Amino acid sequence: MKTIGYAVQTSTSPLAPYQFERRALRDNDVTIEILYSGVCHSDLHMARNDWGGSQYPLVPGHEIVGKVIDTGSAVTKFKRGDHVAVGCMVDSCQDCDQCHNDNEQYCRNGFTLTYGSPDRHSGEMTQGGYSKHLVVREEFLLSIPENLDLSRAAPLLCAGITTYSPLREWNVGPGSRVGVVGMGGLGHMAIKLAVGLGAHVTVISTSVNKQADAMDLGAHEFLVSKDDQAMAKGASGFDLIIDTVPVNHDLNPYIPLLDHDGTLVLVGQIGPIEGPNTAPMIFGRRRIAGSLIGGIAETQEMLDFCGRMNILPECEMIRMDEINTAFERMEKSDVRYRFVIDMASLSI
Repeated sequence: MKTIGYAVQTSTSPLAPYQFERRALRDNDVTIEILYSGVCHSDLHMARNDWGGSQYPLVPGHEIVGKVIDTGSAVTKFKRGDHVAVGCMVDSCQDCDQCHNDNEQYCRNGFTLTYGSPDRHSGEMTQGGYSKHLVVREEFLLSIPENLDLSRAAPLLCAGITTYSPLREWNVGPGSRVGVVGMGGLGHMAIKLAVGLGAHVTVISTSVNKQADAMDLGAHEFLVSKDDQAMAKGASGFDLIIDTVPVNHDLNPYIPLLDHDGTLVLVGQIGPIEGPNTAPMIFGRRRIAGSLIGGIAETQEMLDFCGRMNILPECEMIRMDEINTAFERMEKSDVRYRFVIDMASLSI
């Protein structure tokens, strides 16, 4: 089907209108009209080829909320008119141990990204949610709880599940002591989700500038990482610290904050990091770990949890033709805390 989106043609070009063809509907496919698309920092990285491997033209977007407008003959879970969501992946091998254990994000044969990835069947490059329509296989489509505000739900599909997955993996619940480093799109969701799970949550930041916002989001305490005295007092005070900072930074100040057997989990920075001091790790059996997104089942669990707890991201709505300004502002951390594109502003 013919559709329209916004694409980058090179790593230095702005996003601009782009007409293209979505694949024909397969038996297990669902076609959705995209209503809202979240803007993730990964979209900026991919557009600028910061990680290498980006292929152009590239239509970003992997935080997608839409409405079903057509289904393949074998589809059983969804029908026309259903409100649905798509996250960071649209396919996997479905055969390996990780896929069988609902960890499609760790598929042994590599999962298929929502955009910028070769389709497993045709080989054509996938294109993302900065567009009017999307065709996706049924197994990678998610249901949205009826009570959630559709206009604010899209960032849950990346920022939400990226922070929810480590909270669940490390069994966060009542009595857990959770630190959150960085308070942007990921960090503000980590606060809300950890509080929703019953944890005692502390935001760890380089200055007091975001303290009021942290408390408004539900955090219980605020720790300034450049205050040596406060950091010393906070030693061994956390079971889990979620580090959401998306750029290379020093991890050493945070490791002593972990209690014995505590974990510092990285969800923001992809690539080289400063070498950690292993002494506090060895003498406290502390660990540094990484976490990607979640599998489809866990993502649905997260959406259902957010529906029960009425947890939603803080969003700023933009038109599709405002995306380049949004990218510029995102580079300056000038967003509170996630841009969402109203796709009604885009027409064929």
